[in-house]
Amino acid sequence: MSRGSNLLAIHRYFQKEDLPIQIAYAVFTNPKAQAIQNAHAEGVHTLVISPRDRQVFEERVLSLIKTQDISLVALCGFMRKVSAEFIQEAGVPILNIHPALLPKYGGKGMYGSAVHEAVFSAREKRSGATVHLVNEEYDKGAIIRQESIDISAFTSPEMIAGAVLEIEHKIYGPSIKQVLFSR
Repeated sequence: MSRGSNLLAIHRYFQKEDLPIQIAYAVFTNPKAQAIQNAHAEGVHTLVISPRDRQVFEERVLSLIKTQDISLVALCGFMRKVSAEFIQEAGVPILNIHPALLPKYGGKGMYGSAVHEAVFSAREKRSGATVHLVNEEYDKGAIIRQESIDISAFTSPEMIAGAVLEIEHKIYGPSIKQVLFSR
């Protein structure tokens, strides 16, 4: 499973709850991502925008926000690709989700499996996921929701990764609903 699976978990949550929320576009940075085909199969519109030129990437995403009347951006793995200026200019709430509850394992420069490897190596007893509002300081926005599980019996970083991804799938959709309907 990939971080792109968060998109499908969000989409399925909206459908299951019969919410009046629609995913306008799922923006991918890699045209070969398996999640693109999965999104198409679920009827989610996709768009691939290369992140190589940050300014062009941000301009295209900002244009989508403005022209498609988007009211929230849910990041699923490319927080490190947006600038403070983008965050300010978006004019809508931006949510991010990441594994690990402890800032020392979810900070700048540590992504994906490295987080789970660090948590495993440190022999932490718990791990989980955090959904937060994004502000100009990396991962410093208000926490919307956190959930953790006991990982003390886990024997590999991959076991932690699988369990944490399940938590991400469980909490991201309700977090989006909370932010959209509390405005």
